[in-house]
Amino acid sequence: MKKDVVLNHVTKTFGNVNAIENVSLQFDEGKIYGLIGRNGAGKTTLLSLLASFSEPSQGTIEMDGKPLFENADLMEQITFVYERDYQENSEKVKEHLEAVEAYKPYYDKDYAMELIKDFKLSLKTPLNQLSKGMKSVLNAIIGLASRSPVTIFDEIYSGMDAPTRELFYQKVIEDHALHPRTMILSTHLVSEMDYLFEEVVILHKGKMLLKEPADELLDRGVSVTGAAEGVDRFIQGLKTINTQTLGGTKSVMVIEQLTEEQRRNARQEGLEIGPVSLQNLFIHLTKEGEHNEEN
Repeated sequence: MKKDVVLNHVTKTFGNVNAIENVSLQFDEGKIYGLIGRNGAGKTTLLSLLASFSEPSQGTIEMDGKPLFENADLMEQITFVYERDYQENSEKVKEHLEAVEAYKPYYDKDYAMELIKDFKLSLKTPLNQLSKGMKSVLNAIIGLASRSPVTIFDEIYSGMDAPTRELFYQKVIEDHALHPRTMILSTHLVSEMDYLFEEVVILHKGKMLLKEPADELLDRGVSVTGAAEGVDRFIQGLKTINTQTLGGTKSVMVIEQLTEEQRRNARQEGLEIGPVSLQNLFIHLTKEGEHNEEN
């Protein structure tokens, strides 16, 4: 049976605050998802619900068509990796990984050892003596080697330096190709990671702003640049999300699929149609929510 995870009208309330509000979406088996949102958007809350750390206040979350919460058979198919504080844990890396292996039915020990070598992680080091970067590496290895049908990474790469992050991204792509499963990567490093994502989910103020294939979203986002009057004529009736003006030149970000005829008209007007990065689309689609705090 397919390992799709389906959320139906899910709300999670803390006190009088809805951290997640009426979210309905489906994570299809075998895809890599990017979960994007500003601080306070509800990303960690949503992922904690998917990991069955808590129960929705309203709505349902199902996997294989069955309720996920407190279903032991389904929960063991999900690995939720997040930044952990190992300060009170003096066991060595080797002992910790052995404990993980004991409760992860899909865990691949040989692959874990390969990753340990590639990331240069010492098996003999106590957890509370690991650097911040090596703690992130340990979490990444656990997530990859667990090979769970649903694997969730919640900002675990933030402690890594740039070369280590790039190595992690390569491992995600390589191992997903060999062992397809649902991967959900929550991140604020959008510009670094956008090439990993098959689909993008954007949360904004606890609500789902959009969910669509990454390539389709990027096709819809374009910049229109040229003489201000020509740009103004061209964008009439189109959905715009950002405008910049410098002298008589204007650049407008449009979030709408342009037809070939519209592109020809733009060229005839002397306008330039350019691509927009996923990061810029994300910034401007969510720009009104800058000052929230993370849930």
